[in-house]
Amino acid sequence: MEPLEQSPMPRDQACDDMRLVARIRAGDQQAMSELYDRYAGVIYAVALRVLQDTAAAEDVLQDVLMQLWRSPDAFDASRGSLAAWLAVISRHRAIDRLRRRHPETDLEDCVIASGPDLREEAERSLVIDQVRAVLAEMNPNQRTVLELAFFQGLTHSEIAEKTGEPLGTIKTRIRTGLQRLRARFAG
Repeated sequence: MEPLEQSPMPRDQACDDMRLVARIRAGDQQAMSELYDRYAGVIYAVALRVLQDTAAAEDVLQDVLMQLWRSPDAFDASRGSLAAWLAVISRHRAIDRLRRRHPETDLEDCVIASGPDLREEAERSLVIDQVRAVLAEMNPNQRTVLELAFFQGLTHSEIAEKTGEPLGTIKTRIRTGLQRLRARFAG
């Protein structure tokens, strides 16, 4: 049997997207409306997943659409689909916004909102206590890189630059820290 060739999107969709971008280049506001109807959900979902904040995700949606309106030539169809490009731009914008946030509290002061389900709240509290206990057992260097990576959204390279440590050391500290967390929760 010959394997079926899979394409990321139907050819008609790709052609339609290219026509839509061409109309946007020409200043067609109706084309932007159609683009919004087609891709706003994707852009918003990606931003919301990164930011965990509906208002901030809506801001990213608006930023991404405005970027496309102002610079439609930034999209290059030869490098991928319009949907994928918009998702990547949305993710980058959301991460940028996340990095600009200033941490308002220390890890120990974090409060996680919970619903009225007391069992769920108790389980969540237990998990939080376990994570804090594992973090407290780690050496300060390892704990710091994990906090920078997961609570501030920094990349491995950014952490290495910020701490002055070699990139390999940062990656090792994060990997071993995650292994310790997994081991604690596996048992």
